Amino acid sequence: MRLPELPIRTLDYRQVNAANSLLPTPSVLSSSAWKDIHFELFQQPPFEIAEHQHTMHVIACGVPYPQTETRLDYSCGERWLDGKLKREIRNIGDIAIIPADIFHQCNWNTSVQFMVLAIEPLLLKQVGQDWVNPDRIELIPRFMTAQDAPIQGIFSTLRKELETGGIGGSLLVDSLKTALAIHLLRNYCTISPKLSSYGGGLPSAKLALVTDYINAHLHQELKLTEIAALAQISPYHFLRLFRQSMGITPHQYILQSRINQAKYLLQSRDLSIADIAVRVGFCDQSHLTRCFKRILGMTPKQFLQR
Repeated sequence: MRLPELPIRTLDYRQVNAANSLLPTPSVLSSSAWKDIHFELFQQPPFEIAEHQHTMHVIACGVPYPQTETRLDYSCGERWLDGKLKREIRNIGDIAIIPADIFHQCNWNTSVQFMVLAIEPLLLKQVGQDWVNPDRIELIPRFMTAQDAPIQGIFSTLRKELETGGIGGSLLVDSLKTALAIHLLRNYCTISPKLSSYGGGLPSAKLALVTDYINAHLHQELKLTEIAALAQISPYHFLRLFRQSMGITPHQYILQSRINQAKYLLQSRDLSIADIAVRVGFCDQSHLTRCFKRILGMTPKQFLQR
């Protein structure tokens, strides 16, 4: 008598602790409130994960395991992607791409630390809708055998954002997920999107409207979606057009504007550094001091003592 086949498990990173039933130990770091993207950092002993499917597109990236006496710059294991098997020599920083709804299974022969990014398929459709038929957007499965510097940078920045946080966090995450979506569409899509040319950036009237709004609301949390709505274009096009116009991203512009306003208040008002930090939108005095020193090479106190 033939035994019935076990159902394929579904892993949905929209759910809390989604991977706990498939992995030996839970994640050590996880995002919770980001829209359209989810981050997790795992530390696992040698293990094998049963065959499963993801409801979101998933990218995995290996990072050094923190507790080994002899640091290993690689690990070995097998991976099944959409019915294809490959033995992987996984170097630190190598990435795997597991598109939504395909069968996936893998194992690791050493203790390992890795990061996972899960991306909503709808995000790719929204970002790519002007360049390709959204219904034809499919990602190409990729085994963990090579690095991708832009994706590694996005992983690193998102991890740091979770670990330390800071002003403009939601705007930073919005910018990074848009950049990630565009990178995936350009490099890992089954069809090549025809990228539009946006010469000239934002019209001058819209650019003035946006920058005036930013500078009038530095004390508030500024979100990319809200700023883009002022210009009456999607966040994905706004990010690109703003950078063409200004040479920097909206997140960088907001940070520079907050530093400039802090400099002005330090010179012209009898306010404490803590009060100034709050007035220009920083979390507290220490956050202002860190950003001030990183950008200007001196602390607010040193700036006053010049």
